[in-house]
Amino acid sequence: MERHEIEAFLTLAEELHFRRTSERLGLAQGRVSQTIKKLERRIGVPLFERTSRRVTLTPTGRQLREDLIPVQQQLQRAVDRAVAMGRGITGVLHVGYSSPMAAEILVKAAGVFRARYPDCEVEIQEVMLFDLFGPMRGGRVHLQVTEHPVDEPDLVLGPRVMSQPRVLMVPAGHPFARRASVSVEDLAESTLIAVSGSVPQYWREYHYPHRTPQGRPIEHGPPATYWTEVMNRVGLGQGVSPASEEAERYYARPDVAWVPFRDAPPVEYGFVWPASGGNARVRAFVDTVCELRAAS
Repeated sequence: MERHEIEAFLTLAEELHFRRTSERLGLAQGRVSQTIKKLERRIGVPLFERTSRRVTLTPTGRQLREDLIPVQQQLQRAVDRAVAMGRGITGVLHVGYSSPMAAEILVKAAGVFRARYPDCEVEIQEVMLFDLFGPMRGGRVHLQVTEHPVDEPDLVLGPRVMSQPRVLMVPAGHPFARRASVSVEDLAESTLIAVSGSVPQYWREYHYPHRTPQGRPIEHGPPATYWTEVMNRVGLGQGVSPASEEAERYYARPDVAWVPFRDAPPVEYGFVWPASGGNARVRAFVDTVCELRAAS
């Protein structure tokens, strides 16, 4: 059997309607009918029973359908693999993330991606905030989902993946913990604990500013290297620190309260990859994530 015959038969076996079958296949209804008749002549028995009102499978047709479904799936996998190899979607794709919310999205997308491109493996790994772009610039990560802003001449800022309301982590006994919300101006009344390391100055100032929008100075405590260190210092009463709302689901603890900002911009996350690394694997994975986000 030729591939177009398999497609015509299986589509009609599913639709049991010649017009809908022709619409799905993009063929004239007469062409579908001719293909099925030719197939029945070759086999020697009818595959469908046709009346003016309905189309049904014969016993032979039902058996042929069961036998051909795995064949069609194998053919499609072979075609997909050939297309992937032709586009260079092979090897190992290393994808980084700097927040657990992004990790969930990436792991789900990796499963879909592997099914589409079985010759390309996806490895998901965490990227520490204190070395935000180091793994990518060192070639250990091909692309990653990172908190905005990103303004680096050697990096490409890709599509946005998600956006989260911004909150303030405060010690459980802090006066802010009793409030329904806080303002960015309130940061001038406390000590801010920031992440240190090789993050760009504009990125650090955006998330851990030294002045409020009205120009009031914000005191900074000793910087922390790791995110868990930030939370530990907040829990010990050494200061406050901003975070995304969804982070509480992963890092909730009794000595830290999460208070919403009422006037701070959201925390936005987007894809980033090296300007020299926007290859077919990267583009295909980004497209997969965007498709899943659009469907959710």
